[in-house]
Amino acid sequence: MAPDFRCALDPILERTVSSRPGLPGVVAMVTGRRGTLYEGAAGKRRIDRPEEMTTDTVFALYSTTKAFTATTALRLVEEGRLDLDAPAARYAPELGTLPRIEGFDRSGEPILRHPKRPITTRMLLTHTAGFGYEFFHPVYLRLHRTRGQPASVSGLKASLMTPLLFEPGERWEYGTSMDWCGQVIERIAGRQLGEVFRTELFEPLGIASTGFSLTAPMRAKLAALHKRNPDGSLLPTDFELPANPEVQMGGHALYGTVGDFLKLIRMWLNDGMGDGGRVLRPETVRMAEQNHLGSGQIAPFPGAASRHPRLAELLPGPSKSWGLGFLIDGQDLSTGRPAGSLSWAGLANTFFWIDRRNGIGGYWATQVLPFGDAAAARGYLDFESGVYAAGKRAEENG
Repeated sequence: MAPDFRCALDPILERTVSSRPGLPGVVAMVTGRRGTLYEGAAGKRRIDRPEEMTTDTVFALYSTTKAFTATTALRLVEEGRLDLDAPAARYAPELGTLPRIEGFDRSGEPILRHPKRPITTRMLLTHTAGFGYEFFHPVYLRLHRTRGQPASVSGLKASLMTPLLFEPGERWEYGTSMDWCGQVIERIAGRQLGEVFRTELFEPLGIASTGFSLTAPMRAKLAALHKRNPDGSLLPTDFELPANPEVQMGGHALYGTVGDFLKLIRMWLNDGMGDGGRVLRPETVRMAEQNHLGSGQIAPFPGAASRHPRLAELLPGPSKSWGLGFLIDGQDLSTGRPAGSLSWAGLANTFFWIDRRNGIGGYWATQVLPFGDAAAARGYLDFESGVYAAGKRAEENG
């Protein structure tokens, strides 16, 4: 018996939007290996306007963009054009010029040293290169506030020219590594990242409404970014990522639909076979889903720019590691998702998972700050739990 996802999941979306504090709107979808199993939408694209949220709504994908960048890098590895363990400065020379920061002297000047080893593209893919984000790490926040370091969402090349927080390969730290990976891809391909995505991923996957620039049809369906006020209410904003950035950031800057992203998830479920042709070899997929941190683990990380630092971590407790572009859960999760599944999230509370063992994956999209917003996170966890509960009921009923 097939799971009754609509009866199980529609009420979760509606409840998440209508509860207080709720969300302005949400789109959520589930896919299996053979195709989409569920599409749902609830609420509005912007709370002060009448347009309803629909399944073809366009979202700022933020850090879920990284999945496209990682997949493209793996294609270049297969083609023999990218060596994961060679110095990445071979492809993007600026990476070889960045110092390591040891702190600040009494006058507030950064204390800089030359790193002892080069950054590799494997380190960029696993977030062990030494980069951070100003909204998570206090050193980068200080550089941003006192030294004029541009914000990571500015679209400026200067925002990437940051000192390393530690020796390359020493540990895991979430930051601008995948933006740099995008620069490596561009230098190898000799084209802008968006154009590489179009030919290497979007065409074989059948993706038509995703890109670094908002076309007129995409803008007409764009969901607005909202901020959570101290009293829990929502404030719609007009914020958008730069329309013509100096750098197309592979770590956070794509706009797209949930349906498009599901095609990427489905490719990973199908050992690299996309809806319109092969994207990756099965052995590449298996390599990417393995733990590439060794015995290292991913620790919770606080929001450095918050007055009340929060743990920006979903599903706390189970051990976590990192593959070539994805978080890997080391233990079965309370939602029903098994150990070894892949996942990640985006700044405005967009979430996805890829469960290759059971052949199922999903994406949950809203546009609310701050990341880790209680209503958004609770709704996503209820959604994922609902998917596995519906599947279990279907198995029990034969």
